[in-house]
Amino acid sequence: MPVLVITGTGTEVGKTITTAAVAAAAVAAGRSVAVLKAAQTGVRPDERGDADEVARLAGDLTAAELARFPEPLAPATAARRAGMTPVRPQDVAEAAAKLAAEHDLVLVEGAGGLLVRFDEAGGTLADTAQLLRAPVLVVATAGLGTLNTTELTARELRRRSVELLGVVIGGWPDSPDLAMRCNITDLPDVAGAPLLGALPMGAGSLAPADFRAKAPGWLASRLDGTWDAEMFRRREAPQP
Repeated sequence: MPVLVITGTGTEVGKTITTAAVAAAAVAAGRSVAVLKAAQTGVRPDERGDADEVARLAGDLTAAELARFPEPLAPATAARRAGMTPVRPQDVAEAAAKLAAEHDLVLVEGAGGLLVRFDEAGGTLADTAQLLRAPVLVVATAGLGTLNTTELTARELRRRSVELLGVVIGGWPDSPDLAMRCNITDLPDVAGAPLLGALPMGAGSLAPADFRAKAPGWLASRLDGTWDAEMFRRREAPQP
């Protein structure tokens, strides 16, 4: 798995922090890692972007950003409004392939969800994953509504014959409600893929050293971690 594409079921689902956790676990396992942000929006040239945040939290890795647009909009819209050249799926795939030639693992983080448009031709992160023949990790929320958005994302990946590696819950609270606890069982079912981790709410606010030490415990072995999905389910899921 030299390239892993990371998408979310929407915005603000914990995608960047999950990317950082996957990177930190891989680095801890002795792998050389690169993180590629396909299109950064809503950030000024002098501000830190998502790739910078991943590097801050995860440590020794290569951070790259393909394009940056100032307004917090979908990449295609942000590029058009700024009068800038948009990112194309082929551009992202080529950049990822170059990084993969020099690293054990390349994490390609999208913008928003799977079908957010990169360009006026309708190119998306899903197209990039197809070009790379790379698996996709989906970051989902814990609560109500997540089953629908996760299943829609999974169906689109299957329609394109793109491998769905699994699902990670981007933010698990200290006191989950009933829907959240039921979703532990239901998410793998609707996704047709395993639950590969759950990050604690607020993980991104940890000091980098603490984040790196704890990240493997949030992720399953498929992601270089020690997290046990069955143990998590027994502890958190409600009794019938």
